[in-house]
Parts: sequence; C-alpha cells; structure tokens
Amino acid sequence: MRRTETSEEKIFVGIAVAPGIGQGPLYLHHADDEEPPCTDLLDEEIPNEVVRFEAALIATRAEIIEMQQKIAQAIGAKDASIFDAHLLVVEDRTLIDEVLKMLEAKKQNIEHIFLSVANRYSDTLSKIDDPYLRERAYDIHDVTRRVLRHLMGKSGRPLSTVKYPHIIAAQNLTPSDTALLNRDFVLGFATEGGSKTSHTAIMARSLDIPAVVGLDDFLPHLREGQTVLVDGYRGRVVINPSPATLEEYGQIETRKEAVEERLSHLRETLSTTQDGRRVVLSANMELIEDLPSVKESGSEGIGLYRTEFLYLNRLDYPTEEEQYEVYAKVAQTTLPHSVIIRTMDIGGDKFVGNERKEANPFLGCRAIRLSLDDVAVFKTQLRAILRASVSKNVRIMYPMISSLEELRQANAILEECKNALRGEGQDFDENIEVGVMIEVPSAALCADLLAREVRFFSIGTNDLIQYTIAVDRVNEHIAHLYQPTHPAVLRLIKMVVQAAHSAGIWVGVCGEMAGDVALTPLLLGLGIDELSASAPSVPRIKRAVQALNQSECERLVDELFTHETADTILAGVEAHARSRYEELFG
Repeated sequence: MRRTETSEEKIFVGIAVAPGIGQGPLYLHHADDEEPPCTDLLDEEIPNEVVRFEAALIATRAEIIEMQQKIAQAIGAKDASIFDAHLLVVEDRTLIDEVLKMLEAKKQNIEHIFLSVANRYSDTLSKIDDPYLRERAYDIHDVTRRVLRHLMGKSGRPLSTVKYPHIIAAQNLTPSDTALLNRDFVLGFATEGGSKTSHTAIMARSLDIPAVVGLDDFLPHLREGQTVLVDGYRGRVVINPSPATLEEYGQIETRKEAVEERLSHLRETLSTTQDGRRVVLSANMELIEDLPSVKESGSEGIGLYRTEFLYLNRLDYPTEEEQYEVYAKVAQTTLPHSVIIRTMDIGGDKFVGNERKEANPFLGCRAIRLSLDDVAVFKTQLRAILRASVSKNVRIMYPMISSLEELRQANAILEECKNALRGEGQDFDENIEVGVMIEVPSAALCADLLAREVRFFSIGTNDLIQYTIAVDRVNEHIAHLYQPTHPAVLRLIKMVVQAAHSAGIWVGVCGEMAGDVALTPLLLGLGIDELSASAPSVPRIKRAVQALNQSECERLVDELFTHETADTILAGVEAHARSRYEELFG
C-alpha cells in the first residue's frame, strides 16, 4: 500500500539526549546492513527482477574496481589486491545461478532471494576450519551489502558528502558514521535506536547538536527533504511543524540563548563549591577538530581523549608517526592543563574494518583485551603517546581493566616501550602518570588492589552501569532499565572513591553521568574529585558546582543511601539540583 504524502504536522516522542532546538530539511541515512523486505511476485515480474539483479552486479563490480584503483594509487597495488576476492564473489556463476533458480522457484523479490543465498554461502564458509576459506565469508558479506545497496536504491553516500544544512534521521548512527559527519551542516539527530549513553547521544552532546533517540516506528513516516524540528529538551521530533509550533519553539530558543549568555561569563572562573571545595572540571574529546570547543569551554584540560576515532574509517591501523603528530598537537594545545589519553577502546559499539566479528562484542575482545592480544599495535600507540609526553602534561589511561593481572601486563608493555625509546635517544616524560578506567564491577570490587599501582582512577559510568545491572546501553528496547542511580551502581562508585582516597590518589568520572546537571550533587557528595564531560556541557556543570554546597551534598548522599530504588534516589537528587539551578533544566 502506498502512503499519501501530506504536509500535516506529526509529532514523535523519544528520548531527549542532547539539549537544544534544531530545524531544517530531513536527510535520511540508511545503514549498509539494512534488511530488505520480502515481497511476493507475479510471473510477469520475474524478468524485471533478473534485469535489476544483473544491473546491480555490474554496478557493484564497477564500484570495486574503482575503489581498487584509488587504493593502488594511494598506498600501492599490493594493498589494493585485497579486493581481488571481492571481484571473484561478484562474478561467481555458481552463486549467481543459484540466486536465479531460487527466484524462479520462490517468486520473491530479488533483494530477499539474493540475501538468503549469500548468507547461506557465508555461513557455510565461516564454519570451515581452513583460515583462507573462513576469510572468504567476510568477502561474501561485504559484497552482499554492496549489491543490496544498489538493488535497494541506496547511494551509499557517506555523511561527509552532505553539503547543505540538514537534520539526520536514521535507524542508528555508528561511530564510523559520525566520525565522517560534515559538522558545519548538521542541525540535529533523530534515530529509532539508541539510549542516553548510545554513541549517537554521546557524539551529539559533544558536538552540541540537538538529538532525540529511541523514536519507535519513526522512519516509515519520513521522506527526504521534509521540514523537521528536533526538540532535544523534551525528546520530541516534529515533522512539517505548523506556524504555531515554530513560534512556540522560537520563544524556547530565545530563552535558551539568554541562559547560554549567562553561562558564557563563567568560562574563566573556577569550579568551586560555595563552601570552598575545588572540583576539577575537564572536557571529553573524540576528534582533533574538537580542540577549539574544548579550549572555549572553560575546561581545565581534557579528562578523556577517545583515541579509537583515529582507527575508524580506514583499512589499516594508524602508524606511530600519525598518532604522535595528533597526540603532540593535542598536548601542546591543551597546555597549561593536562590531557588524559585513553588507549584505544575498540570493540563494543566501535569497530575497525579488519576486526574480528563477535556474537557479543561488549563481552568480547575489546579495549585493553584487544591491545594485550595484539601487542605490536598496542606498542605503536604507547610509543606515540610517550613521545608526545615531552610537554609534561600527558597522562595515559587504560580502558576496561578487569583485573590486576591486566594492569600489570599493560604496564610491563609500557616499560618495554620506555626502554626502547631510551635506547633510541627519544625524549619522553619519565614520570608520566598512568591511570585506569573503572568500568566493570570486578575493577570496582578490586579498586583497593588497583589503586596501589596507578596514579588515578576515572570511572566510566556508561559501561559500569551496563555491566552492573546487565542492561545493554545501546538497546532502545530496554533503555528504561538503564538507571544511573541504581543503588548497586552508587555503592560501587562509593567503594571506588574510598579505595582511591585511602591510597592517596584522585578519582574522576568521565562517563555521561558527569555531564548530567541533575546528578552533580550526587557525584560531589560521593567525593568525586574531577568531572569530565562533553565540551558544550562544561559551562553548565561549572554553574551547577558553583551553586552547590559540598557539606550539603554529602548529607544528601547519606540520606539517599537509605532509599531502596533508583527512582526515589533520582527524584531526591534532582529536587536538590532544581532548588539550586532550575534554569539549567530547560
């Protein structure tokens, strides 16, 4: 059944994850792994499906050859030869003939038929012991997505090619997608998938772009070019907004600008509570392009530099020299403040092209596990970080440490890198500080052991919450179960703070809890020494800290620890926050 397009206003409600109002034409972004529908065909429709299939194969072959030629020119014919196997797949008569036979037999659309046959081939090869044949399964999967994209009329345009102001609508956005965004033109995000701590949400806050996620059954009602309004305060997306709606949101935007103007005057002030407690306020950073916003935010350095974005959207790992140049620029630009460089946190929801695929990546070979599994890649990064540390303001942080053994193994490799650099006459900071992210319950429970061998902790609340209460933080269907104020989570945070302070080291929070002004009284009351949030959030958090009293926050936490549910704890801390800085709640 064909939908009739109208200009009638439609309102969709999801989860508000990045504040602000964005309005503009809609750009529909389709992921390569979007599943095609299954449609029954009449006999007379079969020949046209064959023509479409042949055209898609020809277009895919041309696409692969073009890509092969570009890579040969850029990095050499040897590296470009990896696509020879892709060409063999697209020209495989056995696979093609089976697709055509099934098309005649089942009389279903060619996209569905082709995917069924290709998946069967890929699954069979992936179970064979021979490593070469297993690799061919990945080739089939890649070619399958390319052919389907042509069959489904998807251009495969990367987001970087969109050269006009727009609102992005998608099922979801991957880290690879957002790393390629043309930031000058993105006015807002709206996705069916995601949660407050999904990658899309984190990136939207970092870029100060209004965003709403978790919009159930949203995409079927859209068409590219429609006027869309994204309300990142209340979690609404309005399609074809009426004049009255536009006027209402114009007034909201005016009030927002007034608040932002007042916050701008705080940028050069310190984040000190009313009773004199200093809280270090840092910024999180993903890309080198973030440096200006970090400097302008009034932050005291970079509390989390997510280096994995250097590894995305490329066929190989970045070289030591590439990484060194980036890290050195970040360190120099951040002076006189410090930068905490987290070693690559690949895996989970962030993948590189040559990475193994796992059934449960969040519990798989990710972060420090991947680094310890591929020591050569790890050493390349550590050497680059050490070389950049000559500015004396660089710290190293390992992600997802789950045991003392992992920490010691990582530190042993770091010492090997130091010895090698000394032997080469390379300068670096001999006293560089090393810390760990506390992201899994085992690390929190063993925090007293870890604290003896590091200089600081940074609590990654996104994953700590996920692993503590067994909730996939990027699954929109259970987003309501993801509770930062769950009593178990707060007990673990308190345990980590006590272990750190007993060992004489400081502890920060670099997860999304740090950027939530509703939770600032809670984190201060728990004794957190540093908060690291997205750069646009820094002035808001600074205003919150300056409006709070440390002793009151400690008494509040004592009271909240008598509560039994996440909801009552959240209500209590939010009421306290609103009583001190209501204007920050939009």
